[in-house]
Amino acid sequence: MITTTRLKQLSAALVVCGLMGCDGDVNTNSDFTAVDPTEPVSDWQLVWSDEFDGDSIDTRKWNFEVDCWGGGNFEQQCYTDSPDNAFVSDGTLKIVALPAEEGATLPYTSARLTTKHKGDWRYGRIEVRARMPYGQGSWPAIWMMPTDSVYGGWPRSGEIDIVEAVNLKVADEEGNLESRVYGTLHYGREWPNNVYSGKEYTLPDGANPADGFHTYAIEWEEGEIRWYVDGYLYQTQMASQLRFNSQGEVVGLRHRGWFAEYYNQITGALETQYNNAPFDQRFHLIMNLAVGGNWPENVNNLGIDADAFAEGQVFEIDYVRVYECASNPKTGKGCATVRAGYKDEDTLVTGQAPIPSPPSAGVPQNLTIFANGTANPSWPAWDCCGGSTPQLVADDERGDVYEFLVGSEPTVNGFISRSAFTSSPAAFDASPILETGAIRFDMKVVSMPNNPDAAWLFKVESNENTTAVELPLSESQEGVSPVSGQWQSYTFPLQMLADRGLDVSAIDVIMVFPAWGAGEGAVYLLDQVEISGAEQSFPELVIFDNEQNLDWPMWDCCGGSTPIEVMDEEQGLVAEFQIGASPTVMGFIGRAPLGGGNPFDASALLHEGVVQFDLKVVSAPANPDAGWRFKIESDNASTEVELDLASGNGGQSPVTGEWQTYTFSLQALSDAGLDLSAIDVIMVFPAWGTGEGAVYRMNKVRIYNPNAGAGNNLVLFGDTVNADWSIWDCCGGSTPTVEMDDEKGPTAQFVIGSQPTVMGFLANEDVTFDATALLANGAVSFDLKIVELPNEPSAPWLFKIESIGASTEVELPLTEGGDAPVAGEWQRYSFPLQRLFDAGLDISAINVIMVFPAWGQGEGAVYRMANVEISNN
Repeated sequence: MITTTRLKQLSAALVVCGLMGCDGDVNTNSDFTAVDPTEPVSDWQLVWSDEFDGDSIDTRKWNFEVDCWGGGNFEQQCYTDSPDNAFVSDGTLKIVALPAEEGATLPYTSARLTTKHKGDWRYGRIEVRARMPYGQGSWPAIWMMPTDSVYGGWPRSGEIDIVEAVNLKVADEEGNLESRVYGTLHYGREWPNNVYSGKEYTLPDGANPADGFHTYAIEWEEGEIRWYVDGYLYQTQMASQLRFNSQGEVVGLRHRGWFAEYYNQITGALETQYNNAPFDQRFHLIMNLAVGGNWPENVNNLGIDADAFAEGQVFEIDYVRVYECASNPKTGKGCATVRAGYKDEDTLVTGQAPIPSPPSAGVPQNLTIFANGTANPSWPAWDCCGGSTPQLVADDERGDVYEFLVGSEPTVNGFISRSAFTSSPAAFDASPILETGAIRFDMKVVSMPNNPDAAWLFKVESNENTTAVELPLSESQEGVSPVSGQWQSYTFPLQMLADRGLDVSAIDVIMVFPAWGAGEGAVYLLDQVEISGAEQSFPELVIFDNEQNLDWPMWDCCGGSTPIEVMDEEQGLVAEFQIGASPTVMGFIGRAPLGGGNPFDASALLHEGVVQFDLKVVSAPANPDAGWRFKIESDNASTEVELDLASGNGGQSPVTGEWQTYTFSLQALSDAGLDLSAIDVIMVFPAWGTGEGAVYRMNKVRIYNPNAGAGNNLVLFGDTVNADWSIWDCCGGSTPTVEMDDEKGPTAQFVIGSQPTVMGFLANEDVTFDATALLANGAVSFDLKIVELPNEPSAPWLFKIESIGASTEVELPLTEGGDAPVAGEWQRYSFPLQRLFDAGLDISAINVIMVFPAWGQGEGAVYRMANVEISNN
């Protein structure tokens, strides 16, 4: 149904159009590099027009549609080819809507003209000068439809509305006359799941489109369409643009614009495409005057004013002109008539493309939406449609809880995390806790609905309502229905919801409500709303941590020595190994009969687990060329991996007299062939036959998940600087220092001199931090103390964060993370990762964090930072 949802404008404005380009490709010798896209040019070439200078409609250019089907919008006209409804005179085309004869199929007649197969274009400028009709029920439109529909039926192949208006000059209660025009795009999924986007425009100085001629135009190029009235650009729409992380994975949209859903001709799969489709094909022009229909009859004064049409309403068109961009006919680029800010928030329209779910971080984590009187700002409480505002109220048993009510308007209530309702939307990836997790909440009904038979329902949606599941509350694990005046708990397992079709990787709405239209009078409270999994415990094997694990004794394979425990000045009780004249290897063994005979199963640690230990060489081998090795075996040496020891410490070999930490990824060991299910030997030694004279110590030897319980947190500065990061002066030539603070102990101190600079923390070369697993609840947080203000005390303080190679960066006022800095006081600042991600940061490869007075205004500033971390709140 081509325009069944052009009922669209019921909410207000709409979107985009498109066209132009020429029926075929046009050869050109233009030098495209000579075009400066930042400067508008006059390179439009007229390729098709109708000036309506004759005395009849040119049927070489125009087709008449003849039907009474109402355009799919319940319009009240039959379209005819009668000269009473469309004719040319005095240099203009008149499309006239008239009352029909008594007994006619519909009460009005009018005309709809198209250029299909007589004028079909891809890209260009389409310009129409016209005077609009007026009156309640009038609906003139200049629009475009695809000629070939290569992506499927409406709206999959798109629709471009150049200009529309309804009920012009109809007065409201205050005497204001309707004067808006609209530009709109339709696209996306098959009806009724189609979407549209667009914008309205009002002529300056109170002018009305029905009082005179105005020029309506679009400029359509590859990936972009712009709308103009009398040469003023009032709207821009663009194709969606994907966001990628440092691994090349799609994590969201840089721009949310149009999209297409169509069947892949090779695989047959229905796919969502974020490219120029569907507005990359030929479209033709349509001009018509409808009477009534879903849109005009439901706004302004409602219905159709018969008096307005008694003598006919006239849609008058002076000319239609189609231009091609000579600079590049194939793309339409290079001829844009633009102005400063034409892609700012007032002009660039946000489309309706579904936001792709970021790849799962694979890290189990929980989401608290509301608990203990505290709301999650990314998940506000929400009344869908009833006009109420959920409130925090005091409950005698629970303290502050959320109260929802249902009035006379049908509605559903709950919590939502979408961009239209919160500045930091955070769809939740529950896939890592699918098997053990559930959506849980407590509810207390204060007043039951007036309808005693109203069913109580639970509903959850994901990924902008791409998938949804609705169930009676009685299908919870508890199997109970609400009882007035009692707190009751409800649990819905994630696996059950997934089995019923929910995509658990991007949950963004949770609702609890009496059935639609049956809830009037209901008042109810919600508390302890969360998505959580069973507490997950990761296996851990501690082999030596200031004491021996008797099942994993210290061991000399072949040299005849007995490793011993000794006291170390820095680490206390540690394991010590000595190599004599006999070649040998040394370490720890869990294999009977020397050890307990219980091999360690590290399979559950595959993705995040490590083998880690501290090593100190007391005396180096006599052979200066001895190479240090790490070896691990499993299942009685049925599989084994041997590596250069330095590979576990960023390439750094042991340094005599220093404790160093070595870490080997279980994933890497598994990839190298190790069976993780039965690890029974770990060894560290100088290469066979080269170790004589070596004395070395080991401590904190274990196999574990370093992120268990830490949520993949990163501490950049606790009591000292993280070894993978440095405190950093970008450009001023100073060296930040670690200074003792009376309150905080060791802190990072920054001093700004006469050279403009920015300062903060810089990751070492080839080091980045992947914060993807912390997106839902994580933040960049730090303590800041201004020791001395800049010479310019009003200088604004800024926070800036960058990701790998400054490929993405976000700069914000420091006050977005806390209070304005006060000299001499420690203050805490926190910037949610979701806020930074939404602003465009690639959180998978963070490598710079800075705090500073604005560039060039910081001279004289001295400030300290402590407790700098990226962590779960």
